[in-house]
Amino acid sequence: MAALHLTLSVFVLLLAVSLNEGMRGVGPKRCCFSFNETPVAKSRVAGYVKTSQRCSNPAILLKTVAGRQLCVRPSAPWVKSLISYLDDKLVPGQTSNL
Repeated sequence: MAALHLTLSVFVLLLAVSLNEGMRGVGPKRCCFSFNETPVAKSRVAGYVKTSQRCSNPAILLKTVAGRQLCVRPSAPWVKSLISYLDDKLVPGQTSNL
């Protein structure tokens, strides 16, 4: 009887953990709702990543050499120039260092 209770308890615990893990991956990890409009110097940017297509606002997330993250609009001319610069700087086969 005790073995049955233990087995049932372990099953319920595993079910709860798996349901919790499944809920965590439902939405995008990071979306931007406000944007930095001031151009950032190329020397201050360590890398970038595009936010998920599931976010309501398309955005680029810049990572500075100081470790900060800034949301910027991908349509801004200075952002397009910065992205081109960063892409040209990458070694073939390497990805952004975010």
